Amino acid sequence: MKLLRIGFMTISFQLPKEIEKIEQLLKKYVNVPMSFADACLVRLAENYPHSAILTLDHDFTIYRKHGNQVIPVIMP
Repeated sequence: MKLLRIGFMTISFQLPKEIEKIEQLLKKYVNVPMSFADACLVRLAENYPHSAILTLDHDFTIYRKHGNQVIPVIMP
């Protein structure tokens, strides 16, 4: 939090701009079910194409970015 406060690090994710895409993801994966936090992470993965998600949640092996692309995950 200190790094955010001093401006060393910023968060570019702006929820109001992403809400429609997040709603689409939540509807698409309603049977998994997808949490709001998971939908935000998938959206971030779409916005940062060379990223990977560090998670213990195996649902990320099901979720897809941009509809059909596998999301790289790191699972310990």
